[in-house]
Amino acid sequence: MRVDLFDFDLPQELIALRPVHPRDAARMLVARGAQPDTSSFADMGVSDLPRLLSPGDVLVFNDTRVIPAQLEGRRAGGEAKIGATLHKRIDLRRWQAFIRNAKRVKEGDQLIFGGGVTAIAEARHADGSLTLMFEGEEPVEVMLDRAGRMPLPPYIAGKRGVDEQDLKDYQTMFAAEDGAVAAPTASLHFTPELVAAIDAAGIGRETLTLHVGAGTFLPVKADDTDDHAMHAEFGRIDAETADRLNQARRDGGRVIAVGTTSLRLLESAARPDGVIEAFVGDTDIFITPGYKFCAVDGLMTNFHLPKSTLMMLVSALMGRERMMAVYDHAIANKYRFYSYGDSSLLLP
Repeated sequence: MRVDLFDFDLPQELIALRPVHPRDAARMLVARGAQPDTSSFADMGVSDLPRLLSPGDVLVFNDTRVIPAQLEGRRAGGEAKIGATLHKRIDLRRWQAFIRNAKRVKEGDQLIFGGGVTAIAEARHADGSLTLMFEGEEPVEVMLDRAGRMPLPPYIAGKRGVDEQDLKDYQTMFAAEDGAVAAPTASLHFTPELVAAIDAAGIGRETLTLHVGAGTFLPVKADDTDDHAMHAEFGRIDAETADRLNQARRDGGRVIAVGTTSLRLLESAARPDGVIEAFVGDTDIFITPGYKFCAVDGLMTNFHLPKSTLMMLVSALMGRERMMAVYDHAIANKYRFYSYGDSSLLLP
């Protein structure tokens, strides 16, 4: 499909630079069905979620934890500044990273970051990223806590500096497994009070892990979706979780993914007959209109960038015309967009 089919004009003032507080005070646009009209839209709030779902439904959260994955430094023996955004862990000491000013870095160069952290630039990948091998015996996570900073999306970081508040704001209450370089932002809206209300309503909760990579921020440069290559991300669903999700669906409940990351991993783990299996490994699933969903019955998600892979994903779930109507409504009603913005509940 043509990538420009997923384009739209967004007023810059609707890009949220800070989240609302409390988190569950964000607005939520509810859209049901696939017809391209506004008759089944409802302007609600995230705190309304417990009464919008039914007992026996299950919300699936991503428990990945964002690490301070952005580093600033220079090449040893030179003064040129370089930046590194870690993308995907390779092993205990190696990460694949996107490099700013990459033309100044050759394989074998030592890169010097803050806090005495150094790394060797190893293999260069087809997408221009590099493998960085961190030197020393300290765990890389300890080094990053000392030298790295929170990797806010460029549409936020380009307008203001990263500060101490972001260390809290850009982490979900479910964060447990280190490894993401971007937050699963749909889950940023949840609070202990909202979770308690969900539990009291008889709605189930499950978690999985998908370590979101920096590729989520990259624009789609191809003119056609067939020519776009997704970056792989590591994910895990244990057998017990898969069994409980399958049983919930057999009992008539719906599986509602909280965030596109949860949805992508659930679909990666599902068989064509809809049975979700245990999963450990990389996924580069790319969901565009025409895709047949197997594992999920709905999605809670923020509002996404034009011409992005996530805009294509929600269009696959609801229909492209339907989603364009959703976004027209959101813009007209001044919903806040992107990572720190408002939410939507999509029920096809």
